[in-house]
Amino acid sequence: MPYDVEKPDEQWRAELTPGEYAVLRQAATEPAFTGEYTDTKTRGVYSCRACGAELFTSDTKFESHCGWPSFFDPKDTDAVELIEDRSHGMVRTEVRCARCGSHLGHAFEGEGYPTPTDQRYCINSIALRLAPEEA
Repeated sequence: MPYDVEKPDEQWRAELTPGEYAVLRQAATEPAFTGEYTDTKTRGVYSCRACGAELFTSDTKFESHCGWPSFFDPKDTDAVELIEDRSHGMVRTEVRCARCGSHLGHAFEGEGYPTPTDQRYCINSIALRLAPEEA
């Protein structure tokens, strides 16, 4: 699928740190409870670290205690794309940036969290960049 932002692999490697590249371009996962945004309460907008597209807001972030930042809804319906992921012997829903196709994390449904959507977008901190709200 063509994305608005497409770059050759060498350019992604040059622009991203090895950790960012592994998660965003190779669908790796950062270790649980290590990401900079796991527990942050800072208000603002979370954007894709690869292309800058606005993905989530602090208004939809909640504490799921899963080890990664969790959101119950993307900023805009078309900000992310959901793709069936059958890797690692399970069926999950991969979350990618709709603008550049970078891997962000996975989405889960029906876990019983007291959120308006009953969805949990479990997103790697390293895939995001938080722009704090101005006071």
